[in-house]
Amino acid sequence: AMADITVTRNDDESRYEIHYDGTLAGFAEYKLRPGEILFVHTEVDPAFQGKGLASRLGHDALTDAAAKNETIVPYCPFIAKYLTTHEIPGAEIRWPNR
Repeated sequence: AMADITVTRNDDESRYEIHYDGTLAGFAEYKLRPGEILFVHTEVDPAFQGKGLASRLGHDALTDAAAKNETIVPYCPFIAKYLTTHEIPGAEIRWPNR
């Protein structure tokens, strides 16, 4: 059977959370600024690695941020790499000064 995988935005915790069959499997932390969302850290529990959850989390989080018209600022290396290899329709990206 297919696992139930959901990604939700938890503004109280300042993170997008990915749940695998009801268990928190990972998250992408962010900081909100006026008109911007700064992605700062992403992690997936080692017990859930190899299931494509990081990519799903990246996709859903970035798609949601783009839909909210928030400029994405990728400080997190995973999110930055994801953005260079995947198209997020409508996403506005401001690359941090390296």
